[in-house]
Amino acid sequence: MKYSFPKLIETLAAGKGLVLATIVDTEGSTPQVPGASAIFSAAGLEAGTVGGGFLEARVEAIAKETLRDGKARLASFRLDADPADAEGAICGGSAKVLIDPNAGGERGVFESALDGFRKRRPGVLVTRIFAGQRDFVSVERGWLPAGSRALPGDPVLTDVGPDVLDGVLESGRPRLVGGGERMTFVEPVLPLPRLIVAGAGHVGRAVARLGKLLDFSVTVIDDRAEFANAGNVPEADEIVVGEIGESVRKVEDSPDNYFVIVTRGHRKDAEALRAALGRPAAYIGMIGSRGKIEIIHCEFLESGWATAEEWAKVHAPIGIEIGSKTVEEIAVSIAAELVLVRSDLKEKGRP
Repeated sequence: MKYSFPKLIETLAAGKGLVLATIVDTEGSTPQVPGASAIFSAAGLEAGTVGGGFLEARVEAIAKETLRDGKARLASFRLDADPADAEGAICGGSAKVLIDPNAGGERGVFESALDGFRKRRPGVLVTRIFAGQRDFVSVERGWLPAGSRALPGDPVLTDVGPDVLDGVLESGRPRLVGGGERMTFVEPVLPLPRLIVAGAGHVGRAVARLGKLLDFSVTVIDDRAEFANAGNVPEADEIVVGEIGESVRKVEDSPDNYFVIVTRGHRKDAEALRAALGRPAAYIGMIGSRGKIEIIHCEFLESGWATAEEWAKVHAPIGIEIGSKTVEEIAVSIAAELVLVRSDLKEKGRP
């Protein structure tokens, strides 16, 4: 949900005759996870995905049925088939998918969630599912900012306790609560990890472009307005023109910050690094040759600007070794290292 949430909401807000399909539960091996969502129109898939292949084709067919009769469904799918069946799925698991043609009527709820997402304020999207005949269901949604315990008009929220809400936000994973006639699907809506690129030159611009493609919120910092502008770095969500060290220091602390230091020279790199070290961050990386890195290393330790433990957390020289020579290749090596670190954190339980 996180990677496509803005696109999904913008698509819902922009059009009519749309169906929102969301995986709410899985067992075994499946092509997507709970929270994966897609939007369908009468013409087919508009945004997102519930996994492609057999599953997405079946969900699309049911979505078109819901457009005709206006009735939401909670559909169950088995994803095992004869391997000789080219149209089948052989994941071996199962999935429950909520297919709702009336989600556009709850635009205010989604817009509240999107506003929190953009302002980096986490929360949970609460979807209540009331079973009817066959696989027909009725659906109610609400938005709960982090720390809230009750939806408007529902002061108790008895089916979702604080432990569920806090657990979903902490883990970053959705959860389906209840069963039978009444279920509640609780989805975390968390800010994207923030990529702070110090330096808007050729490498910084390429890293920003890849960072946006890889689902980071991108901030670019440079003290040169002719480089730090939307024309030069159109992919940036935020552009800061100012003294580099001071601007990096003003970035709001977060354990989801990824600092990439690729300024135009040794002194500027050192300023940015001093401003980033010793703060909560998932990643700090600095460009440079091994000789340059060693000079800065010695300078920082001798000046007391970093401890040996703090320096050990710096990725320098930055990027994964792929024999990169061109600007684009250097950016790819940096982006690959960002993805590796982010994936490792997810494996350790960080959202």
